[in-house]
Amino acid sequence: MKHSYLLLFFFFYIPIFAQYCTTVGPTSTVDSNVESVVLSGAVGTINYVGCPGVIGLHDLSQSVNVSLNAGGTYTISVKFGTCSGNYAGAGEAWIDFDQNGNFDPYESLGTWAGTPPAPVQIWSFIVPPNAVNGITRLRVMQREQGTIPLNPCGTFTWGSVTDFGITLTNGLDCTGYPGDDQNDAIVVGALPYTDTRSTEVCYSNQNYVYPSPDIYYYFEPNPLLAEVQVSLCGANFDTFLSVVDMNGDVVAYNDDADDCAPQSALSFYATALGPLHIIVEGWGALSGDYTLQINASYVGLEDAETVSFNAYPNPSQGTLHLTPNTGAYQLYNMSGQLLQQVDTESGSIFEMNHLEAGVYLLKKLSSGQVQKWQKL
Repeated sequence: MKHSYLLLFFFFYIPIFAQYCTTVGPTSTVDSNVESVVLSGAVGTINYVGCPGVIGLHDLSQSVNVSLNAGGTYTISVKFGTCSGNYAGAGEAWIDFDQNGNFDPYESLGTWAGTPPAPVQIWSFIVPPNAVNGITRLRVMQREQGTIPLNPCGTFTWGSVTDFGITLTNGLDCTGYPGDDQNDAIVVGALPYTDTRSTEVCYSNQNYVYPSPDIYYYFEPNPLLAEVQVSLCGANFDTFLSVVDMNGDVVAYNDDADDCAPQSALSFYATALGPLHIIVEGWGALSGDYTLQINASYVGLEDAETVSFNAYPNPSQGTLHLTPNTGAYQLYNMSGQLLQQVDTESGSIFEMNHLEAGVYLLKKLSSGQVQKWQKL
C-alpha cells in the first residue's frame, strides 16, 4: 500500500466552510445588467428590479426568499438589459437544487445570448422530485461579451450577478445524513471500522480541494496506535481521501492508490497526533457509493526502548509493585484508554482491585517519552 506521508503539496487546503462562490461578478457598475427578475413560488414572490449596477455579487439571499415544492412546475421571467450602453453578451440562471454548494450545469433554468434591448426571457422549469429540503440559492448572471454556458463563479468587467433565497419543500429530507461538515462529523468507533455511504445525495462541498460533495469523519487516535490505514478501495467513483487535524493542517492525502486506482487509500503514523478529520470526496465533481475502511497496527512491545522495569506479581491479584521507583507509569486497557497513572517518586504501587480481570498494558515514561511497554 502506498504511504502518503505529506512532504510537499501541490494544492492548498483552506478550511473554509462557506457554501457558495461569492467572489464573483463585475468590477464596473455601468452597461450590461439584469433589469428584472420575477418568480412566483408556492409561497412568496421575487419581483426584482435592477439598476443602478452593483460591483461583485448582489447578495439578496437573506432578504428575498420564495418557497418551491419538489416536483412542482414554475416560471421565471428575466430581462437581460443594461444600466447604460447596449453591448452583446449572455445570461443564465441556476437553482442549487441538491444544495451541494455548486450551481451545476443540470441546475440551469435557461440561457440567453444577444444585445439589449431584448425581450423578457420566460423559462418554465420543474423542481426535481429529489431536491433537498431547506434553504438554497437562485443565481442570475449577465455577462457582457460572455458566451453560453456561463461560469456561475466567473468574474468579469461588465454585467451583474444576483443571488436570491429559495426554500425547497416536499423533497428529500437530509436530517438523517451526518457528516456534511466538521461540526457534524461521523464519529469513528472501534477499529477495525467500516462505514458504507453515498456522496450523491444530501452532502455538499465543504472541503475546497475539489468541488465534489464530501463527508467528514471524526477520528481520535488512542495512545496505542502506530500506523493507521484508511481505504476507499472498491468505491464506484474516482475518489480523493485526506486526513487533517483540528487546525485544518493536512496530515496525509491520496488520490489514486497503487493497488486500487482510481480509488484512494493512505497510511499515516498516529504517534503524538490528536483528533483528526478523515474526509471522503470525489475527484473533480464526481460522487458515488463507497465503503470506508479504517484499520491500524499497534505499538509493539518489541518497538519500545529497552529501559528495564519490573512489575510484579504478574499476573496480579490486585496490587502491582513497580521497580525502579523513579519516573511515571501509566496503565491502559487494550482499547487504549488510560486508566491510571502513578508517579513513583511518591509511591510505587498500582492498586488494581477495581479493575475487571483481563489483559492490560503498562507504560513507563521518562521526560514525557515512552520508554517501555509491558503486558500484564
